[in-house]
Amino acid sequence: SETYDMKVFSDSGEYFGDVEESILTSTKIFGWKVKATKNSYLNKVLGSAKGVIVPHQLVKAVGDILIISKTAVPSYSAEDSSEGAEE
Repeated sequence: SETYDMKVFSDSGEYFGDVEESILTSTKIFGWKVKATKNSYLNKVLGSAKGVIVPHQLVKAVGDILIISKTAVPSYSAEDSSEGAEE
């Protein structure tokens, strides 16, 4: 319950979103449900989707905020989405 609504940042310092919940197996944390909030990078990338699940292996630190590896951050470029499909 302490991690609910915790801010999530990438290891490069970009605001990613907020923790919605943790996903547990019987013995460990499997991953984190991160919701896209208004000014987050995740909101810009996903558009209408509500969030993503970040595997726990990509979490670097949990404290006052959650820090995730930049490999968990989907790459986004307006050029990629318009030109990539034609080739």
